[in-house]
Formats: sequence, C-alpha cells, structure tokens
Amino acid sequence: MKFIDEAKIYVKAGDGGNGIATFRREKYIPMGGPNGGDGGRGGSVYVIADRNINTLVDYRYTRKFLGQRGENGGSADCYGAGGDDIVLRMPVGTVVTNLNTGEVLADLAEHDQKVLIAKGGKGGLGNIHFKSSTNRAPRQCTKGEPGEEFELALELRVLADVGLLGLPNAGKSTLIRAISAARPKVADYPFTTLHPNLGVVRVGAEKSFVVADVPGLIEGAADGAGLGIRFLKHLQRTRLLLHLVDIAPIDPDADPVRDAKAIVGELAKHDPMLVEKPRWLVLNKLDLIPEEDRQQCVDDFLAAYKQATGYDGPVFTIAAINGEGTKPLIYAIQDALEKMAPAPTAELDDDGEDSAEQPTEEA
Repeated sequence: MKFIDEAKIYVKAGDGGNGIATFRREKYIPMGGPNGGDGGRGGSVYVIADRNINTLVDYRYTRKFLGQRGENGGSADCYGAGGDDIVLRMPVGTVVTNLNTGEVLADLAEHDQKVLIAKGGKGGLGNIHFKSSTNRAPRQCTKGEPGEEFELALELRVLADVGLLGLPNAGKSTLIRAISAARPKVADYPFTTLHPNLGVVRVGAEKSFVVADVPGLIEGAADGAGLGIRFLKHLQRTRLLLHLVDIAPIDPDADPVRDAKAIVGELAKHDPMLVEKPRWLVLNKLDLIPEEDRQQCVDDFLAAYKQATGYDGPVFTIAAINGEGTKPLIYAIQDALEKMAPAPTAELDDDGEDSAEQPTEEA
C-alpha cells in the first residue's frame, strides 16, 4: 500500500430539521392548543486518532463527507430525530487544518483522541415554544440551522523520538536497519527513499525509542530541488536529530563540510525551530577509510566543520554497514532522551516495525 501523508477533503455537518406549527385536533377536546415539535439536530463531523491506521490513502479516493440532516418536528409534541454523526478515523499524528484560514482544527497526537470538526445545525423550534397568555394559537415556527462546513487539509506527521537527516546516500537506511527491525530498501543510488520510515530501537528490556528517517535532502531543497522539503514536517515532532554525514564520499568533487553545512541551511529555510532542536553529528562510512587514516580524516573534517558552522555538539563516528560504533550511539541517545521532556510516541508492531508498509531508504 502506498504511503499517503497528505490529502484534502470537504466536510459538512448536517442541517437541523425544521420545527412545525400544528394544533391539537382530537374529538371531544375543543380548542386544542399548539403541539408542533422541534426539528432534530444535524449530525456533526468528528475526527478520531486510530493507531491501527497508517496512511491517509482512504481520503484520496473519498473526499466529501456530509453529515445527516435532522428530521423535521412532528405534531403531538413530537420532536424530530437527530442526524447521525460522522466519525472519520485517521492515523495518529494527523494534523487537520482549515484550508481557507490556515487554522489548525485538530492535532491527533494520541490514540483515541477525538475532536469535533464541524458541528451539526440546531433544530428549528415548533410552535409550542411560542404559546403565551396573549398568543394562544401561535403559528410561528423556525427552520433548522445549517451545519458547519469546511475544506480541510490533512497532513500526517510521524511521531518519533529521533529523526535522521542527511544527503541521499548518507547511510540513513543502513543505520536504521542496523539498529532496529525496520527493513527499508538499501541501494547504491540516490533517492531510493521516497517515503518516511519508522523503526523501534530496543536498548533494554524496558527501554526503547522510535527513529524516523525522511528522504534525503540536497542543497536547494527549500526551493524545490530534489524531493524538496515535503517530508521535513516529519522531523518537527522529534526530540533529537541525527545529522548523518558521509565521511568518505565516492564522488571526488564532493565536499562533506560544504554538504553538511548546506543541510543545516535547508533546515533553517524550512523552519527555524528545526535548527533549534538538539542535533548530533554522526560521521558514517568509517569502514571505507584505511584504519591508519581514520582519525586524521575525522579530525580534519571536524576542524573545518566547526570553523564553518560553530558546531560544538556531540560527534559520533560509525560504520552503519557493519554496526561499528552504533552501540555507543544508541546508548547515548537513550540517556539523552530520558533527560528530555517526554513526547508522543508512535504505535508500532511487536517486531519493531511501523505497521505501515516499510518504504525505501538510501544506502
């Protein structure tokens, strides 16, 4: 099943039923008074978070949702029945926005969270409400109110503790395969990842965290280059970012320092808050450097990178392909997360994989 993380829909709550004006007409009961009942309320539209749903694909094919209209009032003081509510089930992490105003109507961060989106219209009043000492036979009644209607933008943002970012082929998929049960595609060409991935990293019997990776960024992504910044929203909920850098690029013209700096620049262009998140530097593909040259290569990179960016945060060196250096990294992540404020976590299967189809990732 294709991973769908955006959709646009139209919702309209049901209109209220009309009140009516009727009078009691029974044999042997003269001068029967007003007995017109009220109309029923219209059905409302709710959204609810469901951890058993993983994509918004259902809302790509069904885009219009109309609440049921309330029934009209009846005689003999009978009120009309209310319309049935509509409940739209969506993945945990879905953000529902009013397409016309940009207002966020719901942020479904927890399983079973339910939010009213469009309220059904009130039923109209029957003439029993207009009876008074001076108006014994009222013929007034009111129509039902219209239900609310909205054009909505649905946006799924995955919930994870740690987010991976970096250039295509920086090794994000290889890392997530090495530290979790997730099995994204690994290949020797860029942009093998087209959709986000989730994986659970188990550090101990009762200790684990969720990692999310997004398709690789390139310089100019904020302006639409490559896959653009469409998937950067998935990093906004994370508590920690791991910036993977290919320390041994195959391309002789590649400059790891320049490329790493460019990624940070793209984050700032998209959302300055992403730059403010804790971000660790992870130098990958150490296995491609001769052992006697590794330390010098790392030192040279760090000296140039710190001079260019002023970075003074944690630095880890790994070879994700064979797991070298990954254990100290995941233990350090677990320790850091325990000291941070808790955040919503995604629900994943027992095998440590997101229950959505595991899309692809780069080598």
